[in-house]
Amino acid sequence: MMNAQNKKIWAWSMYDWANSAFSTTVMAGFFPLFFKSYWANPDNPIESTFYLGMANSIASIVVAAFAPFLGAIADKGTAKKKFLFTFAFLGIIMTGALWQVAQGYWQMAVLFYVAATVGFSGGNIFYDSLLLSVASKKKVDYVSSLGFALGYIGGGLLFLVNVIMYLKPELFGIPDGPTAIKLSFLSVAVWWSVFSIPIMLFVDEPRIYEPVRIGKAVRLGWKQLVATLKDIKHLKVVGVFLLAYWFYIDGVDTIVRMAVDFGMSLGFPESALITALLLVQFIAFPCTLLYYKLGVKTNLKIAITIGIIGYSMITFLGYFMNTVWQFYALAVMVGVFQGGIQALSRSLYTRLIPAEKAAEFFGFYNMLGKFAAVIGPALMGTVTLVTGNIRYGILSILILFILGAFFLWKVNVEEGEKMAREYLAK
Repeated sequence: MMNAQNKKIWAWSMYDWANSAFSTTVMAGFFPLFFKSYWANPDNPIESTFYLGMANSIASIVVAAFAPFLGAIADKGTAKKKFLFTFAFLGIIMTGALWQVAQGYWQMAVLFYVAATVGFSGGNIFYDSLLLSVASKKKVDYVSSLGFALGYIGGGLLFLVNVIMYLKPELFGIPDGPTAIKLSFLSVAVWWSVFSIPIMLFVDEPRIYEPVRIGKAVRLGWKQLVATLKDIKHLKVVGVFLLAYWFYIDGVDTIVRMAVDFGMSLGFPESALITALLLVQFIAFPCTLLYYKLGVKTNLKIAITIGIIGYSMITFLGYFMNTVWQFYALAVMVGVFQGGIQALSRSLYTRLIPAEKAAEFFGFYNMLGKFAAVIGPALMGTVTLVTGNIRYGILSILILFILGAFFLWKVNVEEGEKMAREYLAK
């Protein structure tokens, strides 16, 4: 029978299984394709690309702007779970609402998508911050990796079902492909809500502060946010790590977000793009757990650096890509490194921050995650425009990985852990 601690670990990890359905089926899979062909004008792809890009940017800016502030409030009011469920509820309702959007109503589709993305991203701030509540220092690397691994397999399983619904709607008694895609959005909402129940029931939030009213929590949160900016300056190792993370995760996010567009630019069929997305999900599941083993055998900094080198190779090989099988091969490589670099970055960060300010510090962490893929796409687009060759644009992303690796190796983990302990001893 599962003991209480393991129950908490699995309950926490299952939330990644729950909400990853949104990132796969909605964000990476069907929404971009369906938006262009159904809600927006399919004869004007440039306009629809602009609207979709604006939607993603608005959602990212909203979350990035409020992430540290919300984290500060959650810490003061012992409200991580309350904020998690508030944002998750927003994401679930807005994702389900996409089912109701009729053809041609791109404005409503964008509105619901932005709100759902804010719910998804905002909830992750408080989900990440609860990691320190369920995992001991010895287990934090494993638990972080387990969450990402379950996210990949959970999101991948539902996405696979949704793809079959789209390709073979008659098997499910669905009249056509567009109806199947709209039903897939509804299935994500149901999946997300059902598998969020374990974290709601079995994960307890440590009571660091006495509960305070929301008005007072906002005032105290604002003061604490200002104090945290000073803390980051004092906890210099945290600042250096966040700088490194900003660069290399920007590179990771750019590769992930631009891969489908790059494949389309090379004339690859839609079926190949969907297959590549599925490959990433199912390969990332075991590889994320194996990557945890690599972190144990070496250390977190070396393991993350190996991931950066892996992504550098993906970027370099992408320059020479010409065929669908090469696109699949790069998708496999992304699956090998993506979950590991994300999971171990999160667990390394937990070692450098004071536990009593977890939500606030993860607010900054997620803020940088949201502002990531700002420099990369701009760099890629500018280089492509100047050179007239998208391959040079892809190659330019190497700069982000080089800078990320450079600053990561300036991170003194032992000194960072000591600073975090001394902060708590104050």
